[in-house]
Amino acid sequence: MKRTTLMVDMAVLKEAARVLGTRTYSATVNLALKETLRMRRIQGLADHVGRVEWIGDLSEMRGDSSR
Repeated sequence: MKRTTLMVDMAVLKEAARVLGTRTYSATVNLALKETLRMRRIQGLADHVGRVEWIGDLSEMRGDSSR
């Protein structure tokens, strides 16, 4: 961890702590950063939609006997 000083909108920080259910401002900032990165990664997956072609037989892979 690194100690730093930030200028933060306190109203936003308090609302984020309430919404995220965190107990400290540090926990709030850390979780908010992690959630932002997670959401950006998820949004980045959309860039790959339609670019990968899957070839296979799903029924065969599942072992379906009702073909």
